[in-house]
Amino acid sequence: MTKYESVLIARQDLGASQVNNLVSEMSNVIANQGGEVVRVDNWGLKNLAYRIKKNRKGYYVLLNISAPATAIAEYERLLRVNEDVIRYMTVKVEDFSSEAANSDSSAENAVEE
Repeated sequence: MTKYESVLIARQDLGASQVNNLVSEMSNVIANQGGEVVRVDNWGLKNLAYRIKKNRKGYYVLLNISAPATAIAEYERLLRVNEDVIRYMTVKVEDFSSEAANSDSSAENAVEE
């Protein structure tokens, strides 16, 4: 299956439990379409660079997804309709960022030595 990284920004007035419920709903959508959420990384409430729909802050969540394209299409359709999500972006990757970060840190160590 193809690997994707998706970052979504939820409204600032949601609670942490509501954000977790939103992420679990989206994970269920992907699982029902034959995909799998490999990792969820909740970055918490952060300031936005500019105001989006009267929000100055937002809950950032990163999802590493392994799924077919049809599952991603349905996932993005539901994100577009959901009023709690103010922005999202999904990109196709060859490896997930944690794996790439590990290889970058080992390359930096080799350069330092």
